[in-house]
Amino acid sequence: MDVRDEFWVRVLLFEGIKKCTVKSRSELYIIDAKARNPVASFSKAGPDVEISSSKYGFFVNNRKVSGSQLLVKTNSPYVFGINGVEYRGKLKLIHNADGSFDAINLVPLEPYLSGVVGAEMPDYWEASALETQAIAARTYCLYIKKRFGVNRRWDVKKTQASQAYHGIAAESARIQKAVDKTYGLVLVCRYGDGSEDVFPAYYSSVCGGHTENHQNVFGGESLEPLVGVKCRYCKYTARTPFYYWPMVQFDKKMVSEKILKKYPKLKNLGKVVKLAASKKSVHEDEYITRMTMVKVSGSTGKEGFLRGEDLRLTVDPSGYKIKSTICEIVDMGEKWAFISGRGFGHGVGMCQHGAQGMARRGKRTSEILMHYYPGSTIKSIY
Repeated sequence: MDVRDEFWVRVLLFEGIKKCTVKSRSELYIIDAKARNPVASFSKAGPDVEISSSKYGFFVNNRKVSGSQLLVKTNSPYVFGINGVEYRGKLKLIHNADGSFDAINLVPLEPYLSGVVGAEMPDYWEASALETQAIAARTYCLYIKKRFGVNRRWDVKKTQASQAYHGIAAESARIQKAVDKTYGLVLVCRYGDGSEDVFPAYYSSVCGGHTENHQNVFGGESLEPLVGVKCRYCKYTARTPFYYWPMVQFDKKMVSEKILKKYPKLKNLGKVVKLAASKKSVHEDEYITRMTMVKVSGSTGKEGFLRGEDLRLTVDPSGYKIKSTICEIVDMGEKWAFISGRGFGHGVGMCQHGAQGMARRGKRTSEILMHYYPGSTIKSIY
């Protein structure tokens, strides 16, 4: 796999674990990553290999091995399995001071995308929607790698905290075709200093009729492709529980505890006694009101503020109950209710169901991208 370092992706698969099992379709080699010395090897298609750790280091099948970082490599087709899930590339294990370790998949950008596109969109969706997803995901990954990767041991997570990555399980012929057809294509835009580069090409499942300005959700400098646009398409492709979602309720004590635990700076509030949208993004032509800032009032009489998206994912980390911030908060006595819900996800950038809707109407990949990321340009990185 002769790929330039800048186009390898480090995907965090597991964090702070004490044990895992690895397997390979071919021969499997375990190497002390720093000393570059082999510490164990196993024959083709052999039994699972157990790797564990303690404060004293790593153990392979209960045998102590040298190295604070291990590299698990295989021969062609360069596929390994960890805890029953197969990925392409290599596996790096990094020992932590508390005796646990992190498991990181080192994989070239293009094979990585084959595991992302199929995890983010069904492979039976229109080809131009899948190609749009491939370009957006490639752009997002490179931006995050450049922006944050230099200061940590991994670039992206395998979860939707970055973008979903399911490895080989997400691959199919149609997904691979979308990745291959868009090989090396990314989106760039002009920054305030006049430079041109990739940007965080966010996307979410269902925008609910209008995508949101990224500054209202994630902050950062103003970027033309992420200011938000009208979307007339997702309402025709998204199922009702995601375009319009029902009321959900949460116990006030639980909500208060979650907020104060995640945001210690708000502990001077005492108990949280009131939640109210203090800032909203209103799109009158689509009858959409998204709460972008929430005032949090406490029993001490003090107040604090949280972004709407931060509150949503604090109260409901799964994001599957409070599906978006296009909703209203109502005091129901012992509970807070989130009502009049619409959309699924943070709503910034491309609307995935909207992209499918545009593709169904015959829109080309470039047309979909320019609609959701206005002012951007498609460029090749290879």
